Amino acid sequence: MIKGKVLAAQNLSALGSIRHGFFTRQGGVSGGDYNSLNVGLGSDDRRDDVIENRRRIAAHLGAHIDGKPFADIATSYQVHSARAVVISEPFPEGERMKADALVTNRPGLAIGALTADCTPVLFADPEACVVAAAHAGWRGAVSGILRSTVEAMESIGAERERIRAAIGPTIRQDAYEVGPEFKAMFLDQAPGNAEFFIIPPGRQRDHFDLPGYCRKCLRDVGLSNVEDLQACTYANESLFFSYRRKTHRNEADYGRQIAGIMIT
Repeated sequence: MIKGKVLAAQNLSALGSIRHGFFTRQGGVSGGDYNSLNVGLGSDDRRDDVIENRRRIAAHLGAHIDGKPFADIATSYQVHSARAVVISEPFPEGERMKADALVTNRPGLAIGALTADCTPVLFADPEACVVAAAHAGWRGAVSGILRSTVEAMESIGAERERIRAAIGPTIRQDAYEVGPEFKAMFLDQAPGNAEFFIIPPGRQRDHFDLPGYCRKCLRDVGLSNVEDLQACTYANESLFFSYRRKTHRNEADYGRQIAGIMIT
């Protein structure tokens, strides 16, 4: 089981049929810069360590297939797209589907989204017993990954009026400096997106509110029960991996944390 800190959303924790967690970087076996719960199969970390970390997460959630404990959590090959896929079986060993959200209604099948600054969003419709895990970087968010996730949930019986969503640890606005071309792209999409950009006191460039934009996307698709954990990956090094922090330090690689959810 995980001995490090795991964050939870109150709106999902209230559901007896659902288990979830926004896992931090604590409680794993990886060493060096990956210390310690790195779950990124695409990182340069020791593969055996990543597999053990993923096994611990699966055990924490209670993952099981056909009544037997299952030693992994299903994750996709994330490509910053708007593609959400429904799965009912774990992926074969060594295989991952290209997508940025996974949806399931199968009890015991744990699904997750990996992040290291992008926004993880977990979804649940407790009445239909449908859950989802989405990875929303700015490209995926602006392309519609959150809308696609809700539509994929509806395809197997969920109703958006019942869906609860939780936004996990992500880079917050104070740490997310962007250039003028980035801002112009969002304003071209909708002038109202200007609300997600500010120049903080003492700074020279705009900073983007990625989780705020994700909240807007969730509202626009009709979700009213949305919780934001308000945790910053960049600012909390002891708890979270951060791609931008790694870039600023010119480090060779970085780990990934995971947000996972499962129907019990």
